[in-house]
Amino acid sequence: MNSIWIVLPILLVLMFVLGLEFRRQDIAALWRQPRALWAGLAAQIFVLPLLAFTLGVMFRLEPYFFLGLVLIACSPGGSSSNVFTMLARGDVALSVSLTLFSSIITVFTIPPVMLLAMQLTGMAQADAVQLPVARLLLQNVVLVLLPMACGMMVRRFAPSLAQAIAPALKKTAFPALMLLAAVFFVEHRHTIAANFSALTVVVTLLIMAAMACAVLIAKAVRLNTVQRRTIVIEVGMQNAAQAMAIAAGPFVFNNPHMAIPAIIYALMMNVILLSYVGRFLLPSRRAA
Repeated sequence: MNSIWIVLPILLVLMFVLGLEFRRQDIAALWRQPRALWAGLAAQIFVLPLLAFTLGVMFRLEPYFFLGLVLIACSPGGSSSNVFTMLARGDVALSVSLTLFSSIITVFTIPPVMLLAMQLTGMAQADAVQLPVARLLLQNVVLVLLPMACGMMVRRFAPSLAQAIAPALKKTAFPALMLLAAVFFVEHRHTIAANFSALTVVVTLLIMAAMACAVLIAKAVRLNTVQRRTIVIEVGMQNAAQAMAIAAGPFVFNNPHMAIPAIIYALMMNVILLSYVGRFLLPSRRAA
């Protein structure tokens, strides 16, 4: 069985859950004081891809892995970040807003960033990889924007239903992502095993550098501790499911090897962010 058919429904559910969490009053409050929102989006949209390009060149990654690393870096924030933010006592409204807006913005920023990466690696000139921009945009609209819009409509027109199903669906986000990573891992275990050490180092550095840059940006614009914590989590957790869908999906790149950095990223981001969030759970454990 092609693992992409497991990716697609999981991504649809994750984006639907994000739509369910959308609250207009939260967005309105953030627009009145938009510094935190702009700081988080700047880190995700600009800083993360720049870090990926830098690390890919420094470590001389093979072209497919280079493209895969850039792809996960220019993907939007992952929906699991909202749960992690809640556990870390962060600003959940800010987290949801960053995930929501980055999901919309990256529908249009992923094509030019990936085209630049292809040109840098020489893949575009060699015609080794094709970037069907129209199909990429269409896939992102269908898999990202459409389920988000459906979730928003359910929350707007059937709030009691949204309230009933949202908690159960949110609990599926983390295990679904881990299942997805495990399926890909098993399917491509030989390629992953051959490149695991090098890619794990690069991916770990990407996550850690992104979190460090998020702290610096948040401090530069004088955000409070709760907002800073939220942005660190949001920038450290990208939508690995979407990256896998774009890399391995039959409508865009159709290249499972390009999805391998996203698989390793999914594993490492949870290890690193769980360690980070654990720092804020310790006081409650002591109190209990």
